Amino acid sequence: MKRKLMDQNMGSEIRCAIEELSVMVKVKGGILVPAAEHGGGDHVHEAAHIPTRPFLSLCTLILQVLDKIGPTMAVLSQDVHQNIRRLETKHESDPLTYSNMVEMLKNEATEGIARNDTSCSRAFVWLTRSLDFTVALLQNLVRDPGKNMKQAVEESYTITLKPWHRWISSAASKVALMLVPDNETFISSLMAKDENYDDLKLEIETLVSLLVPYLEQIHSILVNYLTTQRLPNAAAFFFLLWLTCVFYMFDYTLFCRDFITWIG
Repeated sequence: MKRKLMDQNMGSEIRCAIEELSVMVKVKGGILVPAAEHGGGDHVHEAAHIPTRPFLSLCTLILQVLDKIGPTMAVLSQDVHQNIRRLETKHESDPLTYSNMVEMLKNEATEGIARNDTSCSRAFVWLTRSLDFTVALLQNLVRDPGKNMKQAVEESYTITLKPWHRWISSAASKVALMLVPDNETFISSLMAKDENYDDLKLEIETLVSLLVPYLEQIHSILVNYLTTQRLPNAAAFFFLLWLTCVFYMFDYTLFCRDFITWIG
């Protein structure tokens, strides 16, 4: 899958992402299936479904959004592109079997290579984290349009990607923040030729409303997938901690409610 070029409708990545997600939630069999609906446990892997090609198309569109932030996102964009290509290559090796992303996760767990640096499982996790960053950034900009772009990027990075970056990457990100464009430049780069700010804001809100539940379902699948695998307890604990933080980072009230229910 080659990165799409928007030659005739520059700045329409948000619209295309909305279309991509809308198709996934409308087409039967093309949506994620929450494990709870199937009783969890041994049925999780059979029920869980993450369509591979639509997921990769979505990631490609999000990559184009990240590119608009400029050199600041150069390293992240390169990683996203490499991870997309890794999953594409795996999918192309057996399109029928790997039409469902979960099959990649299952097979690598069985082979004992899921935690390898070059595994598809790791690539999938990092792509999910990049989507989490994008959601956080877009929510930041819509919630507070007057917020400094540098501050919005830094806050979004801190809660989604920084916990998983080594100190060298974190240090490099501080330098890269100096190259973040101003709000007006970034927002203008996202607009289609026929758009104004109000239209774009509405589209961003629509995209976020689709992305948040989509990512929640992916997090749920990852949690169930992880807890049913025989991974080291420490690795499982910290990975689950990250998923919990990401899942609840936008809703403190929901966290408190679920925590009280859990301990009760």
